[in-house]
Amino acid sequence: MSEAGVIHDIGYQRYTGPRLGRASVFTAMYVHGLRAAFGFGRSAKSKIFPWMVAGIALLIAVINAALKSRGITLFNYFQFVDTLAWLVIFFVAIVAPELVSRDMRSGVLPLYFSRPLRAADYVGAKVAALVTAVFLLLGAPQLIMFLGAAFTTKTGMRGVWDEFLRLLPGWGYSLLWAFLFASLSLLIASLTGKRAFAAGGIVAAFLMTAPVVGVLNVLPSETAHHLSGLASPMSLVNGIQIWLRDGVDLGLDVGRFGPIYGIEWVCLVAACLLLLLARYRKVASL
Repeated sequence: MSEAGVIHDIGYQRYTGPRLGRASVFTAMYVHGLRAAFGFGRSAKSKIFPWMVAGIALLIAVINAALKSRGITLFNYFQFVDTLAWLVIFFVAIVAPELVSRDMRSGVLPLYFSRPLRAADYVGAKVAALVTAVFLLLGAPQLIMFLGAAFTTKTGMRGVWDEFLRLLPGWGYSLLWAFLFASLSLLIASLTGKRAFAAGGIVAAFLMTAPVVGVLNVLPSETAHHLSGLASPMSLVNGIQIWLRDGVDLGLDVGRFGPIYGIEWVCLVAACLLLLLARYRKVASL
């Protein structure tokens, strides 16, 4: 007597809904990354540090706005970003590994790249999410500073407009920082699935290059002084601001080499993005 097989209907059905494609996948990953940067959808412990950084930034902006109403200015829009940049380094050191290292450690990248998501979509969504997060961290307090100055101006709409014209370059400066922070930190975080190693590498990339600037500044060569800011991402962006505003800030003088600072920023950001894309194209091809 032969045994006959039995087919059981367990309810599997074909998907008949709309297929949204790459654009929707990109948007979903971008929104998820932005939410993850500030701890939304994660445990309460994951929200402590990003919101602590945001709270400090907002508190400084509120204090500055209150003092400016009394005729005292602690920071302008550029100085605010320079002052907060050190804190934002630790922000991206925590957030960047959360955006990319976790995917690598959990082994979900082959599923992402099966289809229709491509490596360029993945990289673009992660970079856009972190750029937006850093810009919000810097730009929102700048907006509070602007509103404080606008509501206390003594020259009416003319004063509001003048203050707005000062805010726009400040937002542009925040974007310069945001792109540099995001591209460099995500590249470093993509090299390891261990978040602790990624965070340490990100902090080291920003902070351990700063002493090199000081060493170059003590050399007798004036050219070395002007080019010293190229040695560190921190002073690189500050050098662009000094060049565009034709000034000297934090002891850094770029002299006639201002365009070199702009060129290096473009090359550094582009190189980080291209290396990041190459990294995930290699993963996608496995």
